[in-house]
Amino acid sequence: MLDWQPAFYPAVSLITRTATVAQHSPSLSAFSPLLQELAQRHWQRLIELAPDYGTLPEPVRQTLLTLLGLSDFVADSLFKQPELLTELLASGELERSERWPAYQHDLTALLAEVDDEEALKRILRQFRRSRMLVIAWRELLGHAAVEESFVHLTRLADALICAARDWLYAKQCGELGTPMDGNGNPQPLLILGMGKLGGGELNFSSDIDLIFTFPENGYTVGGRRELANQQFFIKLGQRIINALHQSTVDGQVFRVDMRLRPFGDAGPLAISFAAMEDYYQHHGRNWERYAMVKARVLGPQCEHAVELAEMLRPFVFRRYIDFGVIDGLRQMKAMIAAEVRRKGLEGNIKLGAGGIREVEFIAQALQLIRGGREPALRVRHLPEALAAIARCGALESTHCDRLLTAYRFLRRVENILQEIGDQQTQTLPTEERDRQRLVAALGFTDWGAFMAHLDEEMAAVHQEFAAVVGEEKEAPAHLEQLWLDLWRTELDAAELEQLLTAQGVAEPASLCAALLRFKEEYKRRQVGPQGRIALDWLMPELLRLVVASEQPARLFERVCELLTRIFTRSAYLQLLAENPGALRQLVRLCDASHLVSEQLARYPILLDELLDPQHLYHPTPLDQYKPQLRQFLLRIPEEDVEQQMEALRQFKQVQLLRIVAADIAGALPLMKVSDHLTWLAEAITEEVVNQAWAQMSERYGVPPEVAVSGRRGFAVVAYGKLGGIELGYGSDLDLVFLHGGDPNSYTDGRKPIDSRQFYLRLAQRILHLFSTRTPSGILYEIDMRLRPSGDSGLLVSSLAAYEQYQQNEAWTWEHQALVRARPIYGDDAVIAEFARIRRAVLAKERELPTLAREVREMRHKMRDHLLKAGAGEFDLKQSPGGMVDIEFIAQYLVLAHACGEPEALTRWSDNVRIFDECVLAGVLTLEQAEGLKHAYLEIRNLGHRLNLSEVSRKVGDDRLLPERGHVLAVWQQLLGE
Repeated sequence: MLDWQPAFYPAVSLITRTATVAQHSPSLSAFSPLLQELAQRHWQRLIELAPDYGTLPEPVRQTLLTLLGLSDFVADSLFKQPELLTELLASGELERSERWPAYQHDLTALLAEVDDEEALKRILRQFRRSRMLVIAWRELLGHAAVEESFVHLTRLADALICAARDWLYAKQCGELGTPMDGNGNPQPLLILGMGKLGGGELNFSSDIDLIFTFPENGYTVGGRRELANQQFFIKLGQRIINALHQSTVDGQVFRVDMRLRPFGDAGPLAISFAAMEDYYQHHGRNWERYAMVKARVLGPQCEHAVELAEMLRPFVFRRYIDFGVIDGLRQMKAMIAAEVRRKGLEGNIKLGAGGIREVEFIAQALQLIRGGREPALRVRHLPEALAAIARCGALESTHCDRLLTAYRFLRRVENILQEIGDQQTQTLPTEERDRQRLVAALGFTDWGAFMAHLDEEMAAVHQEFAAVVGEEKEAPAHLEQLWLDLWRTELDAAELEQLLTAQGVAEPASLCAALLRFKEEYKRRQVGPQGRIALDWLMPELLRLVVASEQPARLFERVCELLTRIFTRSAYLQLLAENPGALRQLVRLCDASHLVSEQLARYPILLDELLDPQHLYHPTPLDQYKPQLRQFLLRIPEEDVEQQMEALRQFKQVQLLRIVAADIAGALPLMKVSDHLTWLAEAITEEVVNQAWAQMSERYGVPPEVAVSGRRGFAVVAYGKLGGIELGYGSDLDLVFLHGGDPNSYTDGRKPIDSRQFYLRLAQRILHLFSTRTPSGILYEIDMRLRPSGDSGLLVSSLAAYEQYQQNEAWTWEHQALVRARPIYGDDAVIAEFARIRRAVLAKERELPTLAREVREMRHKMRDHLLKAGAGEFDLKQSPGGMVDIEFIAQYLVLAHACGEPEALTRWSDNVRIFDECVLAGVLTLEQAEGLKHAYLEIRNLGHRLNLSEVSRKVGDDRLLPERGHVLAVWQQLLGE
């Protein structure tokens, strides 16, 4: 909590009344031979460095030998500054339990004459060592309770940090000017101490977690040039960190950790109050609330500290009873447990079950739940928090007392572990020497007795933790702990790759890189609390599923492409986390097809389809696309054009996903896939024309012949893949629009226009409805280049103009395209007239040598422009023996022989049935036709599979050799020069 409390630290006199000072005082005579030998070695070195040590009184010498046996830190400190002991004995500090009030005064006096940063660093480090020596001396000898150490360690840190800040602030103001607000008031740097520093419970060898902030933006005054306040304070923060964190010949002051600041490592080093308020209001996460419970402005109270506390209080303590914090704490504990497992941290008294962290979590959970309503719970110091929890009845006082007893013992063990070598550790030693040190300092007879007591204390804590916070939500039985740990722990690349390799995962390096990239992206995104909880359960299950793939990295990236799109939409994340079947369908579909993963990433609304596999893998019957589309659109008002357009696109995406799913599952053969895609496109085209007609007729009325007959006099003709019933997943629609109206007539609406203009605007409207991009994308890409005169021709042609063009102006390649043309919408009369024109054009008598030459020339021209295959590659579409060669053979046969069999050879627009008719007409042998059909289906099938995964249509030149050979042989027989 951030509001300043002048009596924050309990007075040492109060501590000695409320806490029992350890009765045990270790003695050298009780040490094992191993420790006695170690003490003597240290003593001999001291005598060599400072012979005066030999004149110490015997009681002092025995005490010092005891400490030398217990602590390398004490020995190293005296090796570096032998005079320290004399100074401390003379000052009487070793006997005083309340020394901290002099810290700030003494440090200020030492820094008064310092004029450079190197001297600042030296003074800070030497001052720290001397005071830490006293703290270790008293605690190791049993002269101080752990609370005394808490107070002095925290106050020492306060003094060192604030002294560094104040000295460097004054120096930097002299160099750069003084930062001011808009009213000309100097702006200070406030330092928030987090964690145990903020709570007044710093351990002996601790990192310090800090946040730098300042009241208001503005600019410096008095420097050579104006500098923004934020830049000033970032520079100041960097200098403070350097002064404290840098290792010199005198060691470090503290290891400084700034990762708790807003946006973590990605955020600026110092921010204004306003920026901080905005961050915690819009981006603050649950774990930051827990951290802020202990946050404290270091140094004396000031109005800015009070302002900051008031600003941040609503973020930390909710006004209502907040039970939502429990699950968040449980998740944090799960992450810590995973970290313990990963690092093999056995015997960790902080992070293990029943450790220090669990006591902290119990207190924080109860503080956060009720702190918004009960101000007494807004305290930082854990013993005070437990007392307040007992007073308000959130936990029985006997339970609080038991937790406090265990906490004191664990913290004392922690401090002694760290006082041995001034190392940040909470792990019980494995070396016999350090085990003996710990046992001797704590007063146990042997290691077994100590462990029995420790186990008892930690079991009591864990029992209380399970009752208050609860155990982590159990993972599903099939989900190994490994997958939870891979997601929830901070593994580096080498560790992650090693774990994946041990599991026999294919491409471990690639999957490792993909996972780390996703984690970084996740940290940068604004994922809400519910979304984070969902991801914590979703990602381990996803990892378990993707490693079964032959290409797990590719699959993981495909799924994560979707997840990054829905980070801010927790409902979708929860859908996948809470429906394992849906996640399995997602993984299966994405593994088979990048097209699916891309569609789902673009349109997450499709995720709902994954919930019902029965529905998902059974696409709409062919004859039901049109009625289902009409039913789907009934919920949208006809006048709401934008929603109608969006609904059309959503319908298409849903149906497309079902077709792909059935295709991947093997429920649809290739020809049926094309049938479904074709019928879907026809249903949508009909609806688009209907909507465009309604909009145009409302504005302009209709041509008179339409008003009389009720027929629209309009048709849509499909060419290319849609015309040949070969539509693929990514195919565009080749369309031609025809009308049979009288060009000299006028519409009968409020704004009459001539019929030609009416049909032109109708065509424009149709294209608009197809191509306008809505949140669900466009409907289809439309290609109109096959209309008469191509891009320079009218969007819609009259039947008369169309016939005249086809009979007199069209090129041979346009007649080839007409072979694959068929009407997909229109009045019976217009469709019948188109069929007559098409039959007449295709059945014209042609000179076969000329026709063959023109077809060959067009084929060579296409290959020259479109063939992309290199050496050793076969382009399924454009290479010799490929798809286009087969299509050209079919078109040549129709154009060459329809004059003799007009009814049969002009009946169909698809290649398979054209070849069948050619056999019946006697222009192709059965062997030739079956070989062509087989080659056609094999090439299409392979291309279709590549298209599903969005892989190039080029394959190795050794693929489909028999099929290509047959195609080339037939080509040579029919079209060879």
